[in-house]
Amino acid sequence: MKKWTTDNIPDLSGKTILVTGANSGLGFETSLVLAEKGASIIMACRNQQKAEEAKKRVIGIVPAARITLVRLDLADLDSVRTCAEAVIKMNPRLDVLINNAGVMATPYSQTKQGFELQFGSNYLGHFALTGLLLPLLLVTPSSRIVSLSSSAANYAKFDFDDIMTERKKYKPYQAYGQAKLANLVFALELARKLEASRSETIAVAVHPGVSPTNLQRTSGFLTEKIITPLISQSADKAALPSLLAATDSAVANGSYWGPSGFMELKGLPGPAVIPKQAKDLIAARRLWELGERLTGVKYSF
Repeated sequence: MKKWTTDNIPDLSGKTILVTGANSGLGFETSLVLAEKGASIIMACRNQQKAEEAKKRVIGIVPAARITLVRLDLADLDSVRTCAEAVIKMNPRLDVLINNAGVMATPYSQTKQGFELQFGSNYLGHFALTGLLLPLLLVTPSSRIVSLSSSAANYAKFDFDDIMTERKKYKPYQAYGQAKLANLVFALELARKLEASRSETIAVAVHPGVSPTNLQRTSGFLTEKIITPLISQSADKAALPSLLAATDSAVANGSYWGPSGFMELKGLPGPAVIPKQAKDLIAARRLWELGERLTGVKYSF
C-alpha cells in the first residue's frame, strides 16, 4: 500500500460511526479525525464526565462536529445491552463500529458478571456489543466492524481450561495477550461468518503498535517511563490503522492492519502479519461458542 495518511480519508458526510472508549487515547484521536471528515460520531464511554470533556474538546477543534454520547461499561453486560438499545433507538443506520476500548495489564479483578476483567471487558463486552448492534449494521450498506487487537496477541495463546485464570496464578500481561488474541480471532471468525452469509458488511482487525496512551498507566514504571517512549509513536499516529480500516475502499473483509515499521511497532499503516495461533479454526469456533454462552448474545446473520 502507498503511503497512507488522514489525507486519504474521503468525505464522510452522512456516515454514522460508533467508537468505544472514545474519550481518550486512540479512541479520542480516531473520533476527532472522523468528525473532521464529516461523520456523525457516537462516543461510547464508561465515564460520562470524561466523555463530556472529550466532546467539548472535539467541538473546540471541529465546531460543526456532530457528536452523540452514550454510556458504555464493557465490564457490565447490562450496560452493554442498554447502550446497544439506545444506539438502535436513536439511529436508522450504523456505518462503522470501532471496537476500540480496552484495559491493559490490570491487577486481578472481575467484571460485574464475575469474569476476569481483561477477558471480560476486552473480548466479552465487545462480543456482546457487536452482536447486539449487528442487525443495524447489516441493514446499513457497506458497513464495517473494526476490532482492535494488539501486538501482544503475537505471543499469546488460549487456555480454554482456565480462560478466566481461576486456578493458575494470574499474570497481567499474559491475561492481556489472551484477551487481545481473542479480539483478533473474533474479527477473523466474524469475517468468515459475514462472507458465508453473503453480507455487504465486513469485519477487519487492527493493532496500533506501541503508543503511550492511558492503557499504559497500569503497565509499571519500566515499561511506561523507559521502554515505551523508545519504541512508541503518538496516539494520533497509532490511530492511523483504525482510521484506514474504517474508511479506505481497499480494505477487504478479514484483513488485518497495523504500523508498517520495524516489528510493526510504529510507522504508517499497512497490512499486518496474522500470527499462526490466530488462524486456528477450532480455537475460533470454541471462542465464539464461549462468547455466546457467557454473554447470552446469539448472532443472527
